[in-house]
Amino acid sequence: MPSLPDTVDDLLEAFDQPVLVVRAGRVAAANKAARALLGSAIVDRDIRVAMRQPQALAALLAGKKTDIEIAGIGGAERPWTLSVRPIGDDNLLVRLHDRGEAIAAERMRVDFVANASHELRTPLATISGYAETLGDDDVPDELRKKFATTIGTESARMLRIIEDLMSLSRIEADRFRQPRESIMLDRIAKIAGQQIAPLAERRACRIVVEIEQDQVAIVGDSAQLLQAFDNLLSNAIRYGGGERGPITLTVGKDGLRPFVRITDCGRGIAAEHLPRLTERFYRVDEARSRGSGGTGLGLAIVKHIVERHRAVLDIRSNPGIGSKFTILFPPESGRLS
Repeated sequence: MPSLPDTVDDLLEAFDQPVLVVRAGRVAAANKAARALLGSAIVDRDIRVAMRQPQALAALLAGKKTDIEIAGIGGAERPWTLSVRPIGDDNLLVRLHDRGEAIAAERMRVDFVANASHELRTPLATISGYAETLGDDDVPDELRKKFATTIGTESARMLRIIEDLMSLSRIEADRFRQPRESIMLDRIAKIAGQQIAPLAERRACRIVVEIEQDQVAIVGDSAQLLQAFDNLLSNAIRYGGGERGPITLTVGKDGLRPFVRITDCGRGIAAEHLPRLTERFYRVDEARSRGSGGTGLGLAIVKHIVERHRAVLDIRSNPGIGSKFTILFPPESGRLS
């Protein structure tokens, strides 16, 4: 078989997705992604050997322009869009577009809408039912006061959920915009400790701010970082504070990397829950979370703030011992580019 010009091979390598050229029923060229998916030795092979997926093979043998959705290449359920384009005489350009990420993103969107609707429907149903009862003339004053208090509590809960949803939306909108503010991590940490003090006092918790190194400078968004520290401290107070020791907020450096760490001595979190803690509306203990006033969005917000700052969120926990949440910033985070 005559060789293809180098320019064709170079062109195919420009695609991140698998791309093939099929000539006279054989694979004439394949880029790196195609070779990784279908086998390193597919070039010069009969297409019926190289591509065993029935729908894909039928489309290739037909030799016509087509776009079809298929599954089963590179995994039993892995979804692809197969595009076939005739080029010249008896040549086909074949491209496989991986739809896995798009399908996963759509599934996350659907789940998010369903979860948000559920979270808002629960307090709304309570408010609606109690408000209807309060409309009756024969409701005792004591019960009327109790229902009014519950309506106020559930309304406040709905407001917190909506505020967190709006906050999450704003943070996601900024995720590709690099922060440009020169800030001191130790200063932000001290402010976070002061702001959370009233909640800590109500929950009989003690907050300790430890500055291992003063003047820890980074480039970031001070409002978002303050929100992240506040969310982590709030979680520590609600789920891990006041039981066996203080909640500690530490600022320092790990080598060249600035870090902020929140440590508690609470109940801890079982290992199977750790990978999902930053998912929206995920709760380790749903009843306890709702009872403590959590919205299920706090750690999701922290995750997006951390990602915007090109930092890493490390979560470690041991049941019965406590939890440790560390935000580790990149070494260059103290310099404006």
